[in-house]
Amino acid sequence: MSQAHTNPAMAPSPWVRLCVESLQVSSAVIPSTVRPAPRALDLACGGGRHALYLASLGYVVHAVDKNTPETEWPANVHFEVMDLEQASWPLAGQQYDLIVVSNYLHRPHFENLLGNLKSENAVLVYETFMDGNAQFGSPRSPSFLLQPNELLTRMSSLNILRFEQGLRSVPSPAMIQRAMGITGAWSEIQSGTITLTQRD
Repeated sequence: MSQAHTNPAMAPSPWVRLCVESLQVSSAVIPSTVRPAPRALDLACGGGRHALYLASLGYVVHAVDKNTPETEWPANVHFEVMDLEQASWPLAGQQYDLIVVSNYLHRPHFENLLGNLKSENAVLVYETFMDGNAQFGSPRSPSFLLQPNELLTRMSSLNILRFEQGLRSVPSPAMIQRAMGITGAWSEIQSGTITLTQRD
């Protein structure tokens, strides 16, 4: 179970929680006593709220951001200062079981990010602002706003498990687009290797 968050600003996004906690790796596939801890990436992690949340669930987390937050990291989080918008992709060759991206968009490296997912049963959870958000505040630039259904197009190489877009009212009004996708053949996903909890 995840730990309680006394600082609301450090609480994980409800979307990230919904997606991550719906993933249950079947213990029948690999006994938990020998299964290695899954590896996660918190891209553009900011203060580290999702890195800390994933660490509390047992992930080994690689957290990266251009700035160094004033955060006390547990032993299973490795933070690294990283320019994610340089010409060459700084995470080339890295492989993860789970990638979480929240409130960040840099289109030139989106395909490179997909390449960081392991080829089977690796999950991308993405959530950021979309077209129409300027009426509510930042970001306003089209460079940082997804177009309608854009995540469906950019994540078309994955099996899309969840998708939402439109007006978010809580914690503040914003236009949001979010998706969850998984690598691998759909038949393997259906087999029970990955079990999804249905959303109410």
